[in-house]
Amino acid sequence: MKLASLKGGRDGRLAIVSADLAWATSAHTIAPTLQVALDNWEEVEGPLRALALSLETGGALRERFHEHDAAAPLPRAFQWADGSAYVNHVALVRKARGAELPDSFWTDPLIYQGGSDGFLGARDPIPLASEDYGCDFEAEVAVIVGDVRQGASREEAAKAIRLVTLVNDVSLRNLIPNELAKGFGFFQSKPASSFAPVVVTPDDLTGMWDGARLNGPLEVFLNGKPFGAPDAGVDMTFDFPTLIAHAAKTRALCAGSIIGSGTVSNRGADGGAGKPISQGGLGYACIAEQRMVETLDHGAPKTPFLKYGDEVRIEMRGPKGRSVFGAIEQRVSPCQL
Repeated sequence: MKLASLKGGRDGRLAIVSADLAWATSAHTIAPTLQVALDNWEEVEGPLRALALSLETGGALRERFHEHDAAAPLPRAFQWADGSAYVNHVALVRKARGAELPDSFWTDPLIYQGGSDGFLGARDPIPLASEDYGCDFEAEVAVIVGDVRQGASREEAAKAIRLVTLVNDVSLRNLIPNELAKGFGFFQSKPASSFAPVVVTPDDLTGMWDGARLNGPLEVFLNGKPFGAPDAGVDMTFDFPTLIAHAAKTRALCAGSIIGSGTVSNRGADGGAGKPISQGGLGYACIAEQRMVETLDHGAPKTPFLKYGDEVRIEMRGPKGRSVFGAIEQRVSPCQL
């Protein structure tokens, strides 16, 4: 089952989307918003699935689904907790700023709590006040959970996963070092993230979802050119049930909490950092990794961070080559302070 929030009102209007992303039908008589659906999942899941079946068989009143009409699936959420499940990415980025990687990073998940009071839609521009901030994209996978009790086991966490989607976790790289040096975490360096147009129930990800990870290449394009296609199921040190259980160790998670994977990152065939697309590698899901590899190879980074007018596209295709979540496609635009 595929769901979207069409733009309209602060929290969007819940809609069912067809498997091929061509059609949509309103689900407002079942639940007006996705958050309401998640709050009452046990009661509404059945009716939502029945409506989804009716849409596929031509029985439901339908309209064309246009991805630019979709807000973020949860335009605002009670919680956005983003992990760094691909430790290869953490190692590279920390190396880029001269920071050592503690051994504990391989055994204990790293999660930060991001701003969840407002997310960008998949086709909304990335508002940037200054190119000097070092704007970067980060292509990720995320899950949305139902209620998770404090101290939940990994098995309980796995059962709480309701929906899966993609994320562009925008980062302002040049602001990060000074923030982290204060010892209090990210804030200004992590502006609003953007989400794919559609969220998908795990059972509708046949051949891709193994109960803990989403498998398949995560395609990233920068200004129309391939930038990366790392496999989201490979080199994921901490899977989603592990991340969720970690987040719930000392607090309960309410329905609608979003847990991100962190930037998808694959090692190279030799176990190293991997190669750019232009050199026959899988490339990268953020600019920072490519810059780090350039520094290792040439002594200095060559690829600039995002500038005004740059366009980013993030998408994942299923076994039949069809877009699964729709595409995140954004242009960097000036934002006046």
